[in-house]
Amino acid sequence: MRTYLAVVDLGSFAEAARRLRLSAPAVTRAVAMLEDDLGTALLTRTTRALRLTERGALYADRCRALLADLDDLRSQVRGEDATPRGVLSVTAPVVFGRLHILPVAEALMAQHPDLDIRLTFVDRVTHLVEEGFDLAVRIGSLSDSALIAVRLAEVRRVVVGSPAYLAAQGSPVIPADLRQHRIVSFDGVGATDDWRFEPNGLSVRVQPRLRVNLAEAAIDAVTRGAGLTRVLSYQVATAIRAGKLQIVLAGHEPPPMPVSLVYAASRRASANVQAFVRAARARLVGPGGQA
Repeated sequence: MRTYLAVVDLGSFAEAARRLRLSAPAVTRAVAMLEDDLGTALLTRTTRALRLTERGALYADRCRALLADLDDLRSQVRGEDATPRGVLSVTAPVVFGRLHILPVAEALMAQHPDLDIRLTFVDRVTHLVEEGFDLAVRIGSLSDSALIAVRLAEVRRVVVGSPAYLAAQGSPVIPADLRQHRIVSFDGVGATDDWRFEPNGLSVRVQPRLRVNLAEAAIDAVTRGAGLTRVLSYQVATAIRAGKLQIVLAGHEPPPMPVSLVYAASRRASANVQAFVRAARARLVGPGGQA
Protein backbone atom coordinates (compact mmCIF):
# COMPACT_ATOMS: atom_id res chain seq x y z
CA MET A 1 0.00 0.00 0.00
CA ARG A 2 2.79 2.46 0.86
CA THR A 3 4.52 1.66 -2.43
CA TYR A 4 1.29 2.19 -4.35
CA LEU A 5 0.69 5.56 -2.66
CA ALA A 6 4.24 6.64 -3.49
CA VAL A 7 3.56 5.89 -7.17
CA VAL A 8 0.27 7.78 -7.00
CA ASP A 9 1.74 10.82 -5.24
CA LEU A 10 4.85 11.05 -7.42
CA GLY A 11 3.17 10.05 -10.67
CA SER A 12 6.01 7.76 -11.64
CA PHE A 13 7.23 4.25 -10.88
CA ALA A 14 10.83 5.42 -11.24
CA GLU A 15 10.38 8.37 -8.87
CA ALA A 16 8.64 6.14 -6.34
CA ALA A 17 11.49 3.66 -6.54
CA ARG A 18 14.03 6.42 -5.85
CA ARG A 19 11.99 7.80 -2.94
CA LEU A 20 11.56 4.34 -1.39
CA ARG A 21 15.10 3.20 -2.24
CA LEU A 22 13.80 0.21 -4.14
CA SER A 23 14.42 -1.01 -7.65
CA ALA A 24 11.98 0.07 -10.34
CA PRO A 25 11.00 -3.57 -11.07
CA ALA A 26 10.24 -4.09 -7.36
CA VAL A 27 7.85 -1.14 -7.35
CA THR A 28 6.20 -2.33 -10.55
CA ARG A 29 5.77 -5.83 -9.10
CA ALA A 30 4.25 -4.45 -5.87
CA VAL A 31 1.56 -2.54 -7.73
CA ALA A 32 0.92 -5.48 -10.05
CA MET A 33 0.49 -7.75 -7.03
CA LEU A 34 -2.11 -5.35 -5.60
CA GLU A 35 -4.00 -5.27 -8.90
CA ASP A 36 -3.90 -9.08 -9.14
CA ASP A 37 -5.14 -9.44 -5.58
CA LEU A 38 -7.95 -6.93 -6.08
CA GLY A 39 -8.84 -8.18 -9.54
CA THR A 40 -8.96 -4.69 -11.01
CA ALA A 41 -6.69 -2.08 -12.59
CA LEU A 42 -5.64 0.70 -10.22
CA LEU A 43 -3.59 2.70 -12.72
CA THR A 44 -3.66 3.26 -16.45
CA ARG A 45 -0.19 3.58 -17.94
CA THR A 46 0.76 5.57 -21.03
CA THR A 47 4.12 6.59 -22.39
CA ARG A 48 3.60 10.07 -20.93
CA ALA A 49 1.79 9.68 -17.63
CA LEU A 50 0.08 7.50 -15.07
CA ARG A 51 -3.60 8.00 -14.34
CA LEU A 52 -5.70 6.64 -11.53
CA THR A 53 -8.73 4.59 -12.44
CA GLU A 54 -11.92 5.32 -10.52
CA ARG A 55 -11.33 2.28 -8.33
CA GLY A 56 -7.66 3.18 -8.03
CA ALA A 57 -8.58 6.60 -6.60
CA LEU A 58 -10.96 5.01 -4.10
CA TYR A 59 -8.31 2.48 -3.09
CA ALA A 60 -5.69 5.24 -2.62
CA ASP A 61 -7.98 7.22 -0.32
CA ARG A 62 -8.78 4.18 1.80
CA CYS A 63 -5.10 3.21 1.93
CA ARG A 64 -4.21 6.60 3.37
CA ALA A 65 -6.81 6.23 6.11
CA LEU A 66 -5.82 2.65 6.94
CA LEU A 67 -2.12 3.43 7.06
CA ALA A 68 -2.74 6.50 9.23
CA ASP A 69 -4.64 4.32 11.70
CA LEU A 70 -1.86 1.72 11.60
CA ASP A 71 0.80 4.37 12.29
CA ASP A 72 -1.29 5.74 15.14
CA LEU A 73 -1.72 2.25 16.64
CA ARG A 74 2.00 1.59 16.34
CA SER A 75 2.79 4.82 18.16
CA GLN A 76 0.36 4.03 20.96
CA VAL A 77 1.71 0.51 21.46
CA ARG A 78 5.26 1.84 21.51
CA GLY A 79 4.29 4.41 24.12
CA GLU A 80 4.90 7.30 21.72
CA ASP A 81 1.38 8.69 21.91
CA ALA A 82 2.34 11.40 24.39
CA THR A 83 4.35 13.34 21.79
CA PRO A 84 2.93 14.53 18.45
CA ARG A 85 4.93 13.13 15.55
CA GLY A 86 4.48 11.95 11.99
CA VAL A 87 1.94 13.46 9.58
CA LEU A 88 -1.39 15.08 10.48
CA SER A 89 -3.88 15.81 7.68
CA VAL A 90 -6.35 18.65 8.18
CA THR A 91 -8.95 20.16 5.86
CA ALA A 92 -10.87 23.43 6.20
CA PRO A 93 -12.78 25.99 4.10
CA VAL A 94 -10.40 28.14 2.06
CA VAL A 95 -10.63 31.56 3.74
CA PHE A 96 -11.22 30.23 7.25
CA GLY A 97 -8.29 27.89 6.80
CA ARG A 98 -5.93 30.65 5.69
CA LEU A 99 -6.99 33.01 8.47
CA HIS A 100 -7.31 30.64 11.43
CA ILE A 101 -6.08 27.10 10.73
CA LEU A 102 -2.77 27.88 9.03
CA PRO A 103 -1.51 29.85 12.09
CA VAL A 104 -2.48 26.94 14.34
CA ALA A 105 -0.51 24.54 12.17
CA GLU A 106 2.54 26.80 12.06
CA ALA A 107 2.58 27.24 15.84
CA LEU A 108 2.11 23.52 16.45
CA MET A 109 4.95 22.54 14.13
CA ALA A 110 7.24 25.04 15.81
CA GLN A 111 6.40 23.45 19.15
CA HIS A 112 6.75 19.85 17.90
CA PRO A 113 9.64 19.46 15.41
CA ASP A 114 8.75 15.81 14.65
CA LEU A 115 5.24 16.73 13.50
CA ASP A 116 4.44 17.45 9.85
CA ILE A 117 1.03 18.84 8.85
CA ARG A 118 -0.75 18.54 5.51
CA LEU A 119 -3.41 21.25 5.07
CA THR A 120 -6.06 21.05 2.36
CA PHE A 121 -8.29 24.10 1.95
CA VAL A 122 -11.46 23.42 -0.07
CA ASP A 123 -14.94 24.91 0.04
CA ARG A 124 -16.81 21.62 0.15
CA VAL A 125 -17.70 18.99 2.72
CA THR A 126 -14.95 16.36 2.78
CA HIS A 127 -15.21 12.72 3.85
CA LEU A 128 -12.60 12.19 6.52
CA VAL A 129 -11.96 8.47 6.30
CA GLU A 130 -12.45 8.08 2.57
CA GLU A 131 -10.20 11.04 1.74
CA GLY A 132 -7.56 10.32 4.36
CA PHE A 133 -8.05 13.33 6.66
CA ASP A 134 -7.51 13.24 10.42
CA LEU A 135 -9.42 16.45 11.16
CA ALA A 136 -11.86 18.73 9.38
CA VAL A 137 -13.28 22.16 10.10
CA ARG A 138 -17.04 22.24 9.55
CA ILE A 139 -19.17 25.38 9.48
CA GLY A 140 -22.85 24.87 10.20
CA SER A 141 -24.91 22.07 11.69
CA LEU A 142 -23.37 18.60 11.76
CA SER A 143 -25.20 15.64 10.31
CA ASP A 144 -22.64 12.84 10.76
CA SER A 145 -23.17 11.51 14.28
CA ALA A 146 -20.25 9.10 13.87
CA LEU A 147 -17.79 11.99 14.17
CA ILE A 148 -16.59 13.61 17.38
CA ALA A 149 -17.10 17.38 17.24
CA VAL A 150 -15.30 20.08 19.21
CA ARG A 151 -16.93 23.50 18.95
CA LEU A 152 -14.43 26.25 18.22
CA ALA A 153 -16.42 29.39 17.46
CA GLU A 154 -19.45 30.69 15.61
CA VAL A 155 -19.84 32.80 12.49
CA ARG A 156 -22.56 35.20 11.37
CA ARG A 157 -24.19 35.49 7.97
CA VAL A 158 -23.86 39.16 7.14
CA VAL A 159 -25.01 41.44 4.32
CA VAL A 160 -22.33 43.94 3.34
CA GLY A 161 -21.75 46.79 0.92
CA SER A 162 -19.15 49.46 0.34
CA PRO A 163 -19.51 52.87 2.02
CA ALA A 164 -19.65 54.52 -1.41
CA TYR A 165 -22.48 52.28 -2.62
CA LEU A 166 -24.48 52.74 0.58
CA ALA A 167 -24.00 56.51 0.46
CA ALA A 168 -25.30 56.59 -3.10
CA GLN A 169 -28.11 54.01 -2.85
CA GLY A 170 -29.01 54.12 0.84
CA SER A 171 -28.90 51.30 3.38
CA PRO A 172 -31.69 48.73 3.53
CA VAL A 173 -33.71 49.07 6.73
CA ILE A 174 -35.72 45.87 6.52
CA PRO A 175 -34.92 42.68 4.54
CA ALA A 176 -37.61 43.46 1.91
CA ASP A 177 -35.59 46.56 0.94
CA LEU A 178 -33.04 44.25 -0.68
CA ARG A 179 -35.34 43.98 -3.69
CA GLN A 180 -34.48 47.60 -4.48
CA HIS A 181 -30.72 47.00 -4.43
CA ARG A 182 -28.15 45.52 -6.77
CA ILE A 183 -27.23 42.06 -5.47
CA VAL A 184 -24.03 40.09 -6.03
CA SER A 185 -24.30 36.38 -5.23
CA PHE A 186 -22.00 33.41 -5.45
CA ASP A 187 -22.59 29.72 -6.08
CA GLY A 188 -20.91 28.01 -3.13
CA VAL A 189 -21.75 25.19 -0.74
CA GLY A 190 -25.08 26.03 0.87
CA ALA A 191 -25.51 29.20 -1.21
CA THR A 192 -29.04 30.19 -2.19
CA ASP A 193 -30.96 33.17 -3.51
CA ASP A 194 -33.47 32.77 -0.67
CA TRP A 195 -31.91 34.86 2.09
CA ARG A 196 -33.38 34.12 5.51
CA PHE A 197 -33.60 36.72 8.24
CA GLU A 198 -35.06 37.23 11.69
CA PRO A 199 -37.67 37.38 12.99
CA ASN A 200 -39.11 33.93 12.43
CA GLY A 201 -36.94 32.89 9.52
CA LEU A 202 -38.31 35.54 7.14
CA SER A 203 -37.19 34.70 3.60
CA VAL A 204 -36.41 37.24 0.88
CA ARG A 205 -35.72 35.96 -2.62
CA VAL A 206 -33.05 38.18 -4.16
CA GLN A 207 -32.48 38.72 -7.88
CA PRO A 208 -28.72 38.95 -8.40
CA ARG A 209 -27.39 41.33 -11.05
CA LEU A 210 -24.02 39.60 -10.83
CA ARG A 211 -23.40 35.95 -10.00
CA VAL A 212 -19.93 34.51 -9.44
CA ASN A 213 -18.60 31.15 -8.30
CA LEU A 214 -16.43 32.32 -5.39
CA ALA A 215 -17.23 34.28 -2.24
CA GLU A 216 -13.94 36.14 -2.63
CA ALA A 217 -14.99 37.38 -6.07
CA ALA A 218 -18.34 38.58 -4.72
CA ILE A 219 -16.54 40.42 -1.91
CA ASP A 220 -14.14 42.04 -4.38
CA ALA A 221 -17.05 43.21 -6.52
CA VAL A 222 -19.05 44.79 -3.68
CA THR A 223 -15.89 46.40 -2.29
CA ARG A 224 -15.68 48.23 -5.62
CA GLY A 225 -19.32 49.31 -5.35
CA ALA A 226 -21.13 46.62 -7.36
CA GLY A 227 -23.91 46.25 -4.79
CA LEU A 228 -24.63 44.11 -1.74
CA THR A 229 -23.68 40.53 -1.02
CA ARG A 230 -24.17 38.05 1.80
CA VAL A 231 -21.19 36.15 3.17
CA LEU A 232 -19.86 34.71 6.43
CA SER A 233 -18.49 37.18 8.95
CA TYR A 234 -14.91 35.85 8.92
CA GLN A 235 -14.70 36.31 5.15
CA VAL A 236 -15.08 40.10 5.44
CA ALA A 237 -13.65 40.79 8.90
CA THR A 238 -10.49 42.40 7.52
CA ALA A 239 -12.37 44.55 4.99
CA ILE A 240 -14.79 45.74 7.67
CA ARG A 241 -11.96 46.68 10.04
CA ALA A 242 -10.32 48.60 7.18
CA GLY A 243 -13.53 50.51 6.50
CA LYS A 244 -13.88 49.04 2.99
CA LEU A 245 -17.20 47.33 3.76
CA GLN A 246 -20.10 47.94 6.13
CA ILE A 247 -22.65 45.50 7.55
CA VAL A 248 -26.32 46.25 6.95
CA LEU A 249 -29.45 44.62 8.40
CA ALA A 250 -27.46 43.52 11.45
CA GLY A 251 -30.62 43.47 13.56
CA HIS A 252 -32.21 40.94 11.21
CA GLU A 253 -29.36 38.42 10.98
CA PRO A 254 -30.27 34.74 11.42
CA PRO A 255 -28.73 32.85 14.37
CA PRO A 256 -24.94 32.37 14.11
CA MET A 257 -23.62 29.08 12.76
CA PRO A 258 -21.22 26.92 14.78
CA VAL A 259 -17.64 26.25 13.69
CA SER A 260 -16.52 22.78 14.74
CA LEU A 261 -13.42 20.64 14.47
CA VAL A 262 -14.46 17.05 13.75
CA TYR A 263 -12.61 13.75 13.72
CA ALA A 264 -13.41 10.04 13.71
CA ALA A 265 -13.80 8.23 17.02
CA SER A 266 -10.88 5.99 16.05
CA ARG A 267 -8.58 9.05 16.21
CA ARG A 268 -9.61 10.04 19.75
CA ALA A 269 -6.37 8.75 21.33
CA SER A 270 -4.07 10.25 18.70
CA ALA A 271 -1.55 12.65 20.19
CA ASN A 272 -1.48 14.55 16.89
CA VAL A 273 -5.24 15.07 16.85
CA GLN A 274 -5.46 16.06 20.50
CA ALA A 275 -2.57 18.50 20.18
CA PHE A 276 -4.21 20.20 17.20
CA VAL A 277 -7.58 20.36 18.95
CA ARG A 278 -5.98 22.01 21.99
CA ALA A 279 -4.09 24.51 19.85
CA ALA A 280 -7.18 25.39 17.78
CA ARG A 281 -9.30 25.89 20.89
CA ALA A 282 -6.63 28.09 22.44
CA ARG A 283 -6.66 30.32 19.36
CA LEU A 284 -10.36 30.41 18.52
CA VAL A 285 -12.37 29.86 21.69
CA GLY A 286 -12.56 33.24 23.32
CA PRO A 287 -15.04 35.91 24.45
CA GLY A 288 -18.10 35.55 22.26
CA GLY A 289 -16.47 32.85 20.18
CA GLN A 290 -16.88 34.94 17.02
CA ALA A 291 -14.66 34.24 14.02
